[in-house]
Amino acid sequence: MNMQQKVVVITGASSGIGAVAATELARAGARIICIGRDPARGAKIVEQLRAITPGVNHLLYCADLARLSEVKRVGNLLAESEQRIDVLINNAGALFARRELTEDGLEKTFATNHMAYFVLTNLLLERLKVTAGARIVSTASDAHKSAKIDFADLQSENGYSAFGAYGRSKLMNILFTRTLARRLAGSGATSNCFHPGFVATRFGDANGGFMAFIIRSAKKFALTPEEGAKTMIYLASSPEAASVSGKYFYKCKVAIPSEAARNDADAQRLWDISARLSGVGA
Repeated sequence: MNMQQKVVVITGASSGIGAVAATELARAGARIICIGRDPARGAKIVEQLRAITPGVNHLLYCADLARLSEVKRVGNLLAESEQRIDVLINNAGALFARRELTEDGLEKTFATNHMAYFVLTNLLLERLKVTAGARIVSTASDAHKSAKIDFADLQSENGYSAFGAYGRSKLMNILFTRTLARRLAGSGATSNCFHPGFVATRFGDANGGFMAFIIRSAKKFALTPEEGAKTMIYLASSPEAASVSGKYFYKCKVAIPSEAARNDADAQRLWDISARLSGVGA
């Protein structure tokens, strides 16, 4: 793995598989730009990266990715300050025990796990397109396999389930990846997503109560972050993945997502709705 002179933007890089990927890609020579919500955790990972590669200008941008204004602020700052971006890893995600709306009137799972991917990617697309061999990698999940999208209820008003909303958001990640790959055709840039497996990270801890207890109990049987990050690192750096686009990966191999995740009409419809909601990507 040789990432010398590469610029890698990672959301959710302060813990879990994002932190592992940031560390390994930095060791391989990449300059890492972290985007996260928690300033303390973000500063800690950047400090670790600078210790690994002294003299490399690793950076932290703090933002609440559930808020469109914050995603746009950071995306525009990056687009203005970076001449090239070799890899964008959309990794930050969350699960919420109760239905909450953001300041934009969006259900929080939908906003954090789908709209943040969509908006940030579109704002950085020109920088990615002018970088030879650029890659966009998005963290999806096999949780998508039981999900269907109700376009009449994207904000989960008619009966909210935390795991149901999460599964739908992961289905959206795959649909987004497929449409993005089609739009990138001929540019030299690629778009892929992956299932990391069930990984023992901070995921779900903030909810508290019975849900947090269930998730913590399940983590006893989970993969380590190092194991879960392998496919992310593979898609960001391996020569084998350089020419593949629009695919869903598991354990560093192409996997077949659900039938709903292969519906290109739904993928385009989701893209169009996301563009209207955000004002980008039209």
